[in-house]
Amino acid sequence: MEILQGYSLVSRDLDRIDHRILEELESDGRLSIVDLAARVNLTNTPCSERVKRLERAGYIDGYRAVVNRDKLGLGHLTVVQVSLSATGGDNSLDAFNDAVAHVPEIERCLMVAGSFDYLLTVRTRDIAHFRQVLGDKINTLPGIHQTNSFAVMEIVK
Repeated sequence: MEILQGYSLVSRDLDRIDHRILEELESDGRLSIVDLAARVNLTNTPCSERVKRLERAGYIDGYRAVVNRDKLGLGHLTVVQVSLSATGGDNSLDAFNDAVAHVPEIERCLMVAGSFDYLLTVRTRDIAHFRQVLGDKINTLPGIHQTNSFAVMEIVK
């Protein structure tokens, strides 16, 4: 797994073969058990049993396609810092969390600790489309105090 590269084993429940299975499936979730078993030096049945165990234990959340956003005409990526006017007990976080889920251009919403409250990744066609989404959707989300936007020039990793 990209996350595990360069790190020692992070779970005592998993051995090196389990980690290798996770790395291979993260790289290509469509691997057949036959191909996966060959890559991790197991026979098919033990490999299949390990995959099922990893799924049941929650180490594998699911399998999905990685959609090419550029091909869909959504090649413009912007990162937006969001500060809320209040984050106290008045349910402002819940209201923001619920509302942000309904904005399809928001690819990811991360609550963070620091000088702002959320970090959004926003996918749009171009800068003009982003400007429209920022003005009509993001800045109208509940509790917004301030946003700072950063156009992504290149995804390095």
